[in-house]
Amino acid sequence: MSRSHITPTAGVRPEQAPLGSPVPNVPHAISVSLPTFKDNVDYEEAAPRVVNAMVSGYPRFFISLKVKELIAICEKKYGKPKEASFLWPSRRVAERCRHFVEQYYTPASDSHADARTPVRIVEFTIHAPAAESKPGLKHVKVFATFFPKDAYSYGKQFWQHAGEIVSSRQAAHCLRWLRLKAEEEQQEAVMLSGGNKGSPSVRLPRGNRHYSATKTATLTSAGDLNNATASIHLNDQMEDDEDKAVEEADGINSQDYEVYVEERYGRNLDLSFAPKAKVALQRRIASQVAHHAGSSWTGSGEYVTEKDVYLYPTGMSAIYNAHRIALTLFPQRKSICFGFPYTDTLKVLQKFGPGCYFYGHGEDTDIETMEKEILKRTIGENVAEEDKILAVVCEFPSNPLLKSSNLVRLGELAEEYGFLVIVDETLGNFVNCRILEFADILVSSLSKIFSGDSNVMGGSLVLNPQRKFYSRLKDALHREYEDLMWVEDAIFMERNSRTFQTRIAKIDENTEALCDYLREHPKVKAVYYPKYTTTANYLTHKVEGAGFGGLFSVLFKNDKSGAQQFFDALPFYKGPSLGTNFTLACPYTILAHYHELDWASQYGIDRNLIRVAVGLEDRDTLFQGFKEALDAIQDE
Repeated sequence: MSRSHITPTAGVRPEQAPLGSPVPNVPHAISVSLPTFKDNVDYEEAAPRVVNAMVSGYPRFFISLKVKELIAICEKKYGKPKEASFLWPSRRVAERCRHFVEQYYTPASDSHADARTPVRIVEFTIHAPAAESKPGLKHVKVFATFFPKDAYSYGKQFWQHAGEIVSSRQAAHCLRWLRLKAEEEQQEAVMLSGGNKGSPSVRLPRGNRHYSATKTATLTSAGDLNNATASIHLNDQMEDDEDKAVEEADGINSQDYEVYVEERYGRNLDLSFAPKAKVALQRRIASQVAHHAGSSWTGSGEYVTEKDVYLYPTGMSAIYNAHRIALTLFPQRKSICFGFPYTDTLKVLQKFGPGCYFYGHGEDTDIETMEKEILKRTIGENVAEEDKILAVVCEFPSNPLLKSSNLVRLGELAEEYGFLVIVDETLGNFVNCRILEFADILVSSLSKIFSGDSNVMGGSLVLNPQRKFYSRLKDALHREYEDLMWVEDAIFMERNSRTFQTRIAKIDENTEALCDYLREHPKVKAVYYPKYTTTANYLTHKVEGAGFGGLFSVLFKNDKSGAQQFFDALPFYKGPSLGTNFTLACPYTILAHYHELDWASQYGIDRNLIRVAVGLEDRDTLFQGFKEALDAIQDE
């Protein structure tokens, strides 16, 4: 396998990426450099110096420039004055966006002109140019939801919360097809005009001029699928150009750049490989989850198979759809959000459906309180359906305090009171933790450590066949599920995730050693890490020989300026996201809860908290970098 540019070289630290630049510096990066504490504050306050500098960002928060370009084309073609729009990968998603906007948007006044503008859906079909038209791949459809311009924020909320987005690769593919199609039409016009001397000469594209050697690729599956993992074999082992920095590949026309870096050495295979890549991903996940079935599995047959694994365009889409599918079973019931979760998880539970109860501390004592205050009222005669509980939703462990819920007890209560258990295992990950046996639905953001390269989005949902709601959930997914992971994203995700087990092991070791060091440092007030936080609950589900994960949060004794001094001096990448092959830090509370800091503090989320995702760097490099940052903290 070729070396990934995105995996750090041992002993080498990244140069500080400029404000607003992609992190890592490759096409389709899913993070952005916010290198100082003030940059993060100014980002939240939409300061022009930060907003205008951004050419990248986390895709659910920052609309990719490629997506914006495609939206602009769609609006020019189909839009009306005083309308704005978002693009979606299917009509069903567009319909759900329309419903969300209509539910929450209220015009400024009855007399407002936009009050008469309906929310409408337009199908935008991009046809393949003749040079690229193949059986089964003759067009790409996206769907625009148009709404009044002053309803834009509600469309953006749906994009952010539901996560069912058009990816930057899909947008780039559509834009390239539109360009090539326009060139073909121009060529046809020239030919029809009889080739007059005054007519412009247009050459029909015959592929990227920067490479002419034909690259072949085969996707093969061994007889035993090598632990249920199909693998894509390339006949060229040269370095992959998409891993090169954006400014490299000199002399390449910007319009051709996307094609060049994605196809040069076969890294992005023919799109017909995508279905096999998706099966490989499903098998890889099912195999890893089934490997940790746990002692409670005493049945016959397979514990979980790839048919129980569903892929989504983002991790948030997996969470949103887990909630949406659960609601098809019990549409009147509220959920319980247990523990302080990633910000959009709580928003999904609150805004889609009847709402939720929130137990933000997520301690064992909160389970007792939850049972007394809510659950005991849901059994007995004449209990209204709206008084019953749909699901308990939690993370294992939680973001950013790394608390681990008592899943054993929650599972017992689910059996007793008849609700589902939905667990986001992104931070625990498939390798380190044995979780599915205690949950009805397991969701994960594949964008994080499963991929590691921080250049593709994806999510997964796994059903537990041994739980009592399995058949009903399976039927609901049969009716409702759409495969919306863009084909190129699936191919990249498959490629990136082949090494996820070995990468996780190295990152676990790095993180544990670094946290042990920080916890003993005189300038450090607290380190939040599963090894020290709700340890017993984590150990209950920790796989033997596995680690405590690659994420931690830290507070400093100098409450006034310690966090800023440390963060500004930290010589690693700084920006949103986590689970990267390189170390990545952010002032999490500022980024996630800037407009609700006092509310977050009620649950122990300090405004000065720094969250760190540890990467694959050489350990000496890590320690030296963190020592420099700690040395920068001055006494109060």
